[in-house]
Amino acid sequence: MQSNEHPYSPALSDAQVHDFIEHGFVRIDDAFPRELAAEARAIMWRDIPCSEHDPASWAYPVVRLPGYGGEPFRTIANMPILHAAFDQLVGPGRWLPRDGLGTFPVRFPHPDDPGDAGWHVDVSFPGDDGDPNEQSDFSAWRVNVTSRGRALLTLFLFSDVGENDAPTRIRVGSHMDMARYLEPAGEQGRSHMMLETVADHRPQAMATGKAGTVYICHPFLIHAAQKHCGTIPRFMAQPSIGLAEPYRLERPDGAYSPVEIAIRRALDKE
Repeated sequence: MQSNEHPYSPALSDAQVHDFIEHGFVRIDDAFPRELAAEARAIMWRDIPCSEHDPASWAYPVVRLPGYGGEPFRTIANMPILHAAFDQLVGPGRWLPRDGLGTFPVRFPHPDDPGDAGWHVDVSFPGDDGDPNEQSDFSAWRVNVTSRGRALLTLFLFSDVGENDAPTRIRVGSHMDMARYLEPAGEQGRSHMMLETVADHRPQAMATGKAGTVYICHPFLIHAAQKHCGTIPRFMAQPSIGLAEPYRLERPDGAYSPVEIAIRRALDKE
């Protein structure tokens, strides 16, 4: 597995870093080979309770597969171009490499509502009101203004995703609104958030692209799933990138990462 102890050459241009700060995400095409995406899909089809070649068997709008840590998932998670981008957006040594990828929500063309298409941000740490023995219960998990526990959200496309293929919906620039929403809650943060109207004035973008595309998102970016209206099942991973050290909104040396700059700008600290 690659390490982030030594910085890579920059993966993102200054314009891309600027767009990340302003819009909350950046898209990297060809972040990993299509051949590895196809190899990964073949592995996942073995774990899906329906047939790849029989659309009549696609009985569910979404099937969630557990995380995969072997090959080719480990290689895909640690592509040098991604490590270089993480260094640029979070800071060298400030984020944690992954052994593999998290849960895969595989979405199928289906008339039923998938039941998970609400606007949200991903929570990152358990609250005091949760059951400490039930870490798999995310109902009381929280997120705070320094994004405790989460450096970035990422979207790895393992199949070609067009506008009809249930691409993740993104409220462009909503990470700024989210920072302002979280600030009053301090370190404790918020849980059970209803975000349907937060940043609803923002334009929407769709996380479309060819297999091998990766979207790197600010952890506060508000996003949502949607019903699949296409013809081919959509395979995507959405692993978080962990923090090796906490984000800080006040640094004596002024060495703020783009993630921190975006939060500071939202809070009028820049």
